[in-house]
Amino acid sequence: MPNADRREMQEKGFLNHMADKEQPPLPGRSSPAGKLPQPEKKLHEAVCVLLVELCERFTFFGIVCNMILFCTLKLGYRSYQAAIANMCFVGSSTLTPVLVGWLAEYLVGRVKLVCICMFLHFLGTALLPVVSFPFEDVHMDRRHILHALPKREQKIVFYFALLTASLGIGGIRAIVCPLSAYSLEDCGPKELLSFFNWFHWLVNLNSAVVFVSISYIQQSVARNLGFLIPFVSGLMAMITIHMVRGEMIYKPKTDSSLLTTFGVIFSALRTSCERYRYFSAGVASWLDHAKENHGGHYSEAQVEGTKALARLFPLFTFQILYRACIMQIPSGYYLQTMNSNLHFSGFVLPVAAMNVISIVPLLILVPILECINSWLFSSKDTGHSPTIYIVVGHLSAALSVMVAGFSEIHRKHFPQVEQTLSEEVLLVSSMPCFHLAPQYILLGVAEALVTPSCSLLSFWLVPERMRGISMHFLALFNGAGCFMGAFFVQTAHTGTQGNWFPHLLHEGKLERFFFFLASLMMVNTLGFWTIAHRYNNLHQDHTNEFRGNLPGEKLLKHEKAIKHYNAVLESSPILSPVEKN
Repeated sequence: MPNADRREMQEKGFLNHMADKEQPPLPGRSSPAGKLPQPEKKLHEAVCVLLVELCERFTFFGIVCNMILFCTLKLGYRSYQAAIANMCFVGSSTLTPVLVGWLAEYLVGRVKLVCICMFLHFLGTALLPVVSFPFEDVHMDRRHILHALPKREQKIVFYFALLTASLGIGGIRAIVCPLSAYSLEDCGPKELLSFFNWFHWLVNLNSAVVFVSISYIQQSVARNLGFLIPFVSGLMAMITIHMVRGEMIYKPKTDSSLLTTFGVIFSALRTSCERYRYFSAGVASWLDHAKENHGGHYSEAQVEGTKALARLFPLFTFQILYRACIMQIPSGYYLQTMNSNLHFSGFVLPVAAMNVISIVPLLILVPILECINSWLFSSKDTGHSPTIYIVVGHLSAALSVMVAGFSEIHRKHFPQVEQTLSEEVLLVSSMPCFHLAPQYILLGVAEALVTPSCSLLSFWLVPERMRGISMHFLALFNGAGCFMGAFFVQTAHTGTQGNWFPHLLHEGKLERFFFFLASLMMVNTLGFWTIAHRYNNLHQDHTNEFRGNLPGEKLLKHEKAIKHYNAVLESSPILSPVEKN
């Protein structure tokens, strides 16, 4: 009885908490003076959030697009070191939103923390021009050029700038532009997949502009001056946040947290170890040991939500190696392009501009996928799942890395020529860089298929109160994939004495690294294909069973249905007053 009373009190508290959040404004009440009406305010907030998101991505891609070129030619790094630095920056920028979101929830206020993150973002982007000083096209007079920082101080400032910039990026993504700020709670799977498709389409369109414009400025016009562009973009994002800070700082629901989820897992593990003899007796899942009625410290709703999230862990795990393959674009593929002939009709193409070739398939495929999804979801099988997209995308990524290995062999058959990049003369293959296009296209196809589909499954297959946590875990595993890519590069270079990831590509066997990664990705694809059936059905009944049985959410849905039924009765012109009563 005490457990039943406690559960009843938790359910009532959950209902009251949610009902307070969902109370609409009273009819006939006008908005305060000087404030926008509710629909216009929501549109204004959405436009501002999207603008800040695009500015932040502009800054991020502006830093990434030519980091390898800057590290190798300016800082004197070896090729594998520059590739590792680039992948680690991408990985840290993926993980910091999770860290900053936790800090905002527990330690520091959201408004205070976003101000700190804006300052860090400003500081990081402002320090990058200091690292690249002096600007080679700026002279004090005809005979004197401004002195540069020593190499050691340059590297220290460079890493500090990358660290502060990644922390600032994490704050903007976690506090100002969280996914929950787009009000997706009432969307079905069709609407969610459409949102994720077009959201990534817009982000990649922005990155295409960055890769073409900034990379050309950095490489051809004034290579160090290009670092000022991320600074200006970050400044624009901060001004936008400041102008609408009252509406932009989104306050998420605090029903669940990342710390609670980890607490449930560790509590279940500890209790399971203490009762190892009775591990399989009396509980349906090992996570049930964390429940209060099984000796744990967490409510049934918290444990059931964690169980629903744990069912997604296999999906997340298979994304790690896929993300390591995607990380070849700013590392291995970039080095291949850098060591190929970039001349085209008398014009030297920027190295990072080849990334646009991987973005074009995504920009083309998204409208096509929208038509396919509209047809699939409009048919009787409304539970269509995009797992087939993920399988095909993983296969496309494996083929891309395999094609990169054959392209590397093909590239070495061409004679070497001299090529000037950022006022440095390099010996490169005379093979036109467009011969590398197939591997970029295949990875672009993979991104168009995998990323929106994984976002949909991570968001839809968990209870509403756990969706933010689920997206955090997806970010954690994506960030782990970036660091795994860096680990593969470091291991390949160290284990083969630089043969599999050489500094000078014509002196090593980079293709072996690609073939090794492609074989791992093929195994990864087969592994995911064997478990894909777990996520095949998006029907509402099956989804509720997948999410688990949360009593509070069940009662809340019944309460919503009763309210909706009463509203229909009150507004129906067919029923007479006697029938309504």
